[in-house]
Parts: sequence; structure tokens; C-alpha cells
Amino acid sequence: MTTAWSATSRLNGRHALPALPVPCIYSRRFVFSLPAHGLHLSYCSLSTVMARTLAVLAFAAQAWAQLEGRGFPDCSNGPLQNNDVCDQSLDPVTRARALIAEFTVAEKINNTDSTSPGVPRLGLPAYTWWQEALHGVADSPGVNFSDTGDFRYATSFPQPILMGAAFDDALIKDVASVISTEARAFNNFDRAGLDFWTPNINPFKDIRWGRGQETPGEDPYHLSSYVHNLIQGLQGDDEKYRKVTATCKHFVAYDIEDWNGNLRYQFDAHVGSQELVEYYMPPFRSCARDSNVGAFMCSYNALNGVPTCADPWLLQDVLRDHWNWSSPDYWVTSDCDAVQNVFLPHEYAATREEAVAVSLKAGTDIDCGQYFSSFLPGAYAQGLINEADLDKSLIRQYTSLIRMGYFDGTTRAAVSGITLLKNDGTLPLKIENGTKLALIGDWANATSQMLGNYAGIPPFFHGPLWAANQTGAEVLYARGPGGEGDPTTNNWRPVYNAANESDVIVFVGGIDNNVESEGSDRVTMAWTGAQLDIISSLASYGKPMIVVQMGAGQLDDTALLKNENISAILWGGYPGQDGGRAIFDIIQGVVAPAGRLPTTQYPAKYISQIPMTDMNLRPNATSGSPGRTYMWYNEEPVLPFAHGLHYTNFTAQIKSEGPSGYSSNSYEISSLLKGCSESYLDRCPFQTFSVDVANTGSVTSDYVTLGFLAGTHGPAPHPNKRLVAYERLHNITGGSTATAALNLTLGSLARVDDQGNTVLYPGDYALLVDIQPLTTVNFTLTGEATTLDHWPQLPAERVQTGDYFVGGYGSGAPYQLQYPTEV
Repeated sequence: MTTAWSATSRLNGRHALPALPVPCIYSRRFVFSLPAHGLHLSYCSLSTVMARTLAVLAFAAQAWAQLEGRGFPDCSNGPLQNNDVCDQSLDPVTRARALIAEFTVAEKINNTDSTSPGVPRLGLPAYTWWQEALHGVADSPGVNFSDTGDFRYATSFPQPILMGAAFDDALIKDVASVISTEARAFNNFDRAGLDFWTPNINPFKDIRWGRGQETPGEDPYHLSSYVHNLIQGLQGDDEKYRKVTATCKHFVAYDIEDWNGNLRYQFDAHVGSQELVEYYMPPFRSCARDSNVGAFMCSYNALNGVPTCADPWLLQDVLRDHWNWSSPDYWVTSDCDAVQNVFLPHEYAATREEAVAVSLKAGTDIDCGQYFSSFLPGAYAQGLINEADLDKSLIRQYTSLIRMGYFDGTTRAAVSGITLLKNDGTLPLKIENGTKLALIGDWANATSQMLGNYAGIPPFFHGPLWAANQTGAEVLYARGPGGEGDPTTNNWRPVYNAANESDVIVFVGGIDNNVESEGSDRVTMAWTGAQLDIISSLASYGKPMIVVQMGAGQLDDTALLKNENISAILWGGYPGQDGGRAIFDIIQGVVAPAGRLPTTQYPAKYISQIPMTDMNLRPNATSGSPGRTYMWYNEEPVLPFAHGLHYTNFTAQIKSEGPSGYSSNSYEISSLLKGCSESYLDRCPFQTFSVDVANTGSVTSDYVTLGFLAGTHGPAPHPNKRLVAYERLHNITGGSTATAALNLTLGSLARVDDQGNTVLYPGDYALLVDIQPLTTVNFTLTGEATTLDHWPQLPAERVQTGDYFVGGYGSGAPYQLQYPTEV
């Protein structure tokens, strides 16, 4: 892949045009490469030079202008919103097929190049597939660095040849993770795509190779291990959503540039099977078979007589079949103008139309250049390809984009966290055309409220009122009375009118930045203003009544939970720009709720029991503190940490037999430590507990598998329980079972003594799955208590800060109990 320059950098004027001779296009004389687009041409007259230069720059300017207006697909407004590509409940392939089915043949061909124009009439924006990130997000056609501001730079790590010398795979994964995080940041601001044409994983067997600095070294095993960790860091660990797509290049046997007149564009690498398999292939096998890389790049050279981008044996038999690199979201791009090279200088195809046809049918999905868009129309007209050939490649490309959330916006993040606190069976709610839905409350038409603090400027706001209007219901909207608590005032009349006329009532309220914000702590845990009064009045109508509680800090829902006329309660936090859609997706059952409360919901009296300045977690009988967090709170919470209901039922069973089950009920501490090679003993593995989670209902749902540890081991007092592992299982269908892996380390089992040392104690332990345990496994540790980590102790003489601060008391001063107002 040539990276000598980019249209971006040249048009921005950061790099001067190279002082190189400029060639003529398609000449069969001595071939020269213009790095801009890999044009492999012969020398021309000055007039032709100028014409060709202007043409190249014009093309670059056109591509850059297209990139500048790229934008993102809008699944909320415009033509795409009614296409199944925007339906997140469908699998990625089905979504991609739905999109491609709307393309004309001409639109399909136009989108086979690395700079895709999109389909404006469908609301599909242009997209650039070519981004570089060899050792950091790099200058390339798809990356737009700014002259000033946050995007004027990106981290540049050492070249791979130096990082390879570290022989530290964990380091490589960490570096790759930083690169992909920065890449995502660029993408979030429409300054880069999501596909990065890295790594270069050709073995560096000849020290003369000009691109050897781009590779980790010469050993195929080293390269295989290196690239496995690099891909994990770049693409991430989420099975459903890929962070970015990495591209393993250059496939295969490419390690020559222009030695002794042998140019990479025309070089034919003759390699016997033995050395091909034992040396040249292993890094690419690691990419495909072992690491699930999202993309490959075929190289300029030919392999044993066939250009790699036109070789069905290489791209289909070896890559997709033998290595099972067959997921429908995996695609192959050519190196820049390597498809052109199939015609010239390789002269493998008799015509340009045959060159593009044989490359497409061999398995090259994207052309880095313009050969596909220029000559596939002729190939189609001649019957050399058909529409199915185009569909196969485009579906691969757009399935990949769907895997990276390109069409999903922000809704997924919101629906994943929304938590069902109460449900009498009313939810999911069937809303039909003509259903009269009363939407009431100070959050009912929320816009910027949904963002919380430290927020940017979003492209749109989809609040609850907007989302309700998309359901087909007749929406009767009434804002709440705010702080007005007198139900006889006119402020309440619209509320009563909406409730009277409705079939179902949805109240959306809670707290926002007026109550909780930087520089201002909350003074109550109760619902503010007249909200409880209005909720109580609405519940008395005897209609299905849903309360949506917004804001970060929990409110005391005791009265709502006890009120039998309140059908359901959802907690929505600050759900972001698409929060209204997320809320109504949950209400209607488009998505099943699976969130868990990240904090304990305390009764309103809690603020009178412990000052904020008391930093102790454990309960204290002398001060009256009931303790902090679910681990130490010794009274009954309104709702516990990790509470969250579902639209279905789950059972769980910890496996006790077989290779995935736990191996014993008793463990000797010294034996656990004996086989550990970790430098930090708390990271030593203990046991992986496999938990089979069965959906015994009929609704497809996620489930968060929580592993809590309880027991009386170690120093008293003992915590109620501790979260030691969790895994979210996705899309468990009714009647099916999924398996979670709860990985425990010795640090998971350890307690901390009063000196701050982490100690592994003998005693009885219980692993509890979920807050009301669905299953439990008991085990015992025997032997001597062992310190896993010695904490550095404070020096004996230290200057202590005072208890005074302006306007009140310090952490050691007496606390005047505050009593909450009755609500």
C-alpha cells in the first residue's frame, strides 16, 4: 500500500509535490509509478505532464470535496428511516441486503471504489474506505486533520520494527487500543472513516526491502503473535460491534519495491508450496483464521503467474475456504491501482473490462482507484459480470459498516442501560394507531435535559414527545405543573384533560441539572416539587400508568412501588440525543430491558443518617451510620444495587462437571499460588465458573450475569457481598440457553486488612449469581493466610489537615443531624 502522499496532505499544502518525472497513462513502455494513485506509466512530453498533473489534482480535489461533505447516515429522518438497514433488531446481513436492494446497477458500480459516493437519493452519504494507522492515525485520504484544535494531531508510536523488538504482545495490544480509540474520536467528528488499512504483516526477510520498517521483523511466528494482539487492540473485544476494521496487507509474498528495475507492480513471485506455507503465509493465517481481522488487501505482485487481486485460488480457496475467513462482513480491497495492474503491466487480462471482471469475481471487493467504477459498466454490458457479483461485494462492505455501528447512532447505548424497576405485566405495551396516549411531565418534551452536563452540541434531539409521535398513537401532551403543588390551580387542568381522554398514561419526570450539577449537591432524595402528587392523582384514574424516572441520582420510589395503580417504572438516567426513542423502544418492546441499577436506591431518610463528609463505608453504631454501598449498608434499601427486571424469566446453573466446569470444592492456598507466574499475585487466576443462563420465557432479551462473593472469611466486619465478575449475554431467545464465563482471580477472593495489605484468607466462600441468587456454588480455601500485596505504609510523622472549611465542618467535626421534610 503506497503511503507516499495523500490528496488531503497535498491540498492542505503540508507537503510539497515530489520532484519526480510524471508518466503517461497506459503506456506499455518503461513503467513509472506516481505514488498519488499508483499510476504506473511511461514518461511523456511536458504538455502531457501538465495535463496529467492537473487531472490528478482535479481528481484529488473532487475526492476531497466529496470527503468534506461525507456526514453520517440518518436513520431518524429522511429516506433511510424506513429501510431495514436502520432496524437494529435485524442481523447485519439482512440489514445490508435491504440497503443494497434499493441501489440501481449504476449506483452499485459507483460504490465499488475506495472513495464511495454513496446514494444521495437514499440518504446514504459518501464514504472513504482508505484510512491509514500503521503506528497511529495517519495522514491519508479518509483522515482529515484540522489546522487547529483537538484534531490537529494524533499519537504517533514507534515504527513496528522497533515495537517488534520489544517482543511484548500486551504492549502491542495496548498501543493498538489507543490508536483505535483515537480513530473512533476522529470518526465521531466526521474526520475519518472506520476502516484502517493496517497492519503491514509481510515478513522482512531481505534487509534491503524499503518497507521493512513497517513490519515487526523476519520471523513468521513472531509476526503471527504480534498481529493477533494488534488486531484485538484495533478491533476490540465486543462480539457484536467492532471498534474499527483492521486490514492485513499485502497478501501475499510482497517484499520488493524497485530493485534492479524489478517494480512491485509487475513482479511475479515464484514460491514453492513448502516455503509459501511455512514462511509467507503464517502471519496472514493468524489474521484470518485466528484473529478474525475484518479486511485483507491483495498485493501488487503476482504469485506464481497470477496477480493476487485476480487469483480465486488465493482469495477464495485459501483465504475464505481453507482458513474459514467466511463471515459475510469480511472484505478484500486491492492495493491502490492493483486492479489496473492486472491489465497493465501484468497483462493478465486482454482488456480493461476483463481485468475488472476477473478481479471482482476472484474476490476483490473494493478497488483502491477508479478502475472498477470506470470499467465495470462495460464488463456488465458484455456479460462478464452480473448483478449478483456486485451484490456479493457490496453486502460484504456494508455488513462490515453495520458491524461498527455506522447506521446505529446513539440509541443502542441508551437502551442498553435503561432499567425496569417495576412491571405488573403492562410492559411491553402494544400501541396501535388510534391508541390515546397521555404523555405528561416536565421531562415529557425534553431536549437538552437528556444530555446532562459536560455535553457537546448534538445533531438532533429526539425526546419522549417526538418518540411518542412516531408510534402511531394519538398523543395527548401536557407538561407537568413543575413546582406548583396545588391541584386546584389551572396549571393542572391540561394534565387532567389529557388523562381523562387517554387509554394509557406515561409520566416522564425526575431530576435534572437544576438539582444535580457540578458545584451543587442534592439536598433531598425525594421526588421534587409536585411530582409525587401528580403521579398519585394520575394513578387514581385506574388506567395503565407508566412512570419514567430521569436523572442520575436515584429518587426514593417507595410510594410508587407500593401503589398498585402504577403499572410500571423505568429509570432512564440522561439518555442522550436519541433518549426519547430509546425510552419508547423499551416501552413497546422493540428492545427488551436488561439494565441494572448502578447504585443503591436508599430511602429519603438516608441523608439524615450520615454526613457526606464521612468517608467511612462500614456501619457505625456510635455515629448512627448505616454504612455505604450495597456492600456495607445494613438497612433495607428501596431497591438494591444491580436491581433490574426483564420482559422474560431466566434461570441459571453453574456447571460443575466437564472441561468448562469448576474442578473442586476445596483449594489449598499454597497450591493456588504455586503454579502462578504473574508478577502481581492478585492477578493469579483462580477459577472460571461457566454459568448456563436459560431464557424460560418467550421474549428475546439480554441478561447481565452477575457474580457476587459472600462469606465470613477475613477480618470482621464482613461485607454483605462483593461483585467479583460479570458478563452481559446478548439476544437470548425464548427457550434457549447462553453461557457466561465468570473469571475469578485470587484477588477476587482476597480481603484487605487494616494495614491496607491484600490477603488471601482460609475459610468458606459462596459465589452467588444475581442479586437474588439464581444459583450458588460453595467452596473452601484451606491453609495459611497469605499476603498477595504489601501496601506501602504511611510514615509515622505526618502533618494532618484541619477539620475546618469555609461555611461548615470538616470530616472530623460533629455533625448536626438533618431530618428530611415529610413527603
